Amino acid sequence: MGFRKKSKSPPVLSHEFVIQNHADMVSCVAMIVLLGLMFEVTAKFAIMFITVQYNVTQSLDTDAEDKPESVNYYKYGPKDIATVFFYLLIAIILHALIQEYILDKINRRLHLSKTKHSKFNESGQLATFYLCSFVWGCSILTNEEFVTNPTFLWEGYPHIHMAFQVKFFYICQIAYWFHALPELYFQKVRKEDIPRQLYYICLYIFHITGAYVLNLHRLGLVLLVPHYLVELLFHASRLFYFSDENKQKGFTLWALLFVITRLLTLTVSVLTFGFGLSRTDNQGFSLAEGNFNVLTVRMTCLSAICLTQAWMMWKFINFQLKKWREQSQIQAIKKKAVSPKSRPSKKDSRGGSVNGVMKPDDKTSPRARKSKAS
Repeated sequence: MGFRKKSKSPPVLSHEFVIQNHADMVSCVAMIVLLGLMFEVTAKFAIMFITVQYNVTQSLDTDAEDKPESVNYYKYGPKDIATVFFYLLIAIILHALIQEYILDKINRRLHLSKTKHSKFNESGQLATFYLCSFVWGCSILTNEEFVTNPTFLWEGYPHIHMAFQVKFFYICQIAYWFHALPELYFQKVRKEDIPRQLYYICLYIFHITGAYVLNLHRLGLVLLVPHYLVELLFHASRLFYFSDENKQKGFTLWALLFVITRLLTLTVSVLTFGFGLSRTDNQGFSLAEGNFNVLTVRMTCLSAICLTQAWMMWKFINFQLKKWREQSQIQAIKKKAVSPKSRPSKKDSRGGSVNGVMKPDDKTSPRARKSKAS
């Protein structure tokens, strides 16, 4: 990891050297971009990496005699690739900082195994990201009209104009999930964990980028916020579970919200693609206008969402079955361990007998009683 002091330095440009110092090298690249703002020759080029591009100013008509108010909106374009690249570098640096100054210190106290150590780091990073994204997304949703008017999701499509917060939100989302790909190498993720992480990373990139390019950012934002809440609850519960295995109540709440969120996602998607966009006046396909409101695109998007939700439910059911089997095995082992201690002693049900031999009421033996009788 970057920002660490190592007693032994590996060979320069070796794999271990890159892994240990990748955050420092990425910081140098980001500083070069920032230094470009100081010179007039390179400022126009550097600003393309740092600030949001494609500004559009629109004037709002007002009833007053004063000048109309102007509002700044943004569109997307090829220059957004440079902006995504710069914030990808920032995401790598923040990832290293969280790992170095928060997660590693907690790991030293918990003394986790290698398997739990890897999962703890993954959940710690994702929980931080989901928390920030959920709060940010909620702040954007409170300023939009569809909270009280669901038709805002498809009315006026194509939604080529975005507010600054909306566009910057999508830029950061795409940058974060692209940064997760090189982190598989930097974090030395185990080979058996790489396919699982690649699946959900690629799904995030595919869906978020698709909503951004197809001008469906309103729908994407509505679906992302509850999904991030559920994922935040899962990874937070897993962090508590690693600290104390008796803390499993969070998984029950997560399971309930997971199913509700899947149903909500399917309902909103069918309502938007099946009823909303299909009945709007602006039907057609035009790259110049950003209009993708045709049956093929709508059915492709709806199918992609439905297949993803079905895959997630399949993984969820398998996870619950695996967890149920593990708990049943643990209970069976506990019963076997307790059963020898709970066996009754070999006493006859009749009083005064031991191992089938009658025991007299008094404590004298038969010989003693015979001698007394004589």
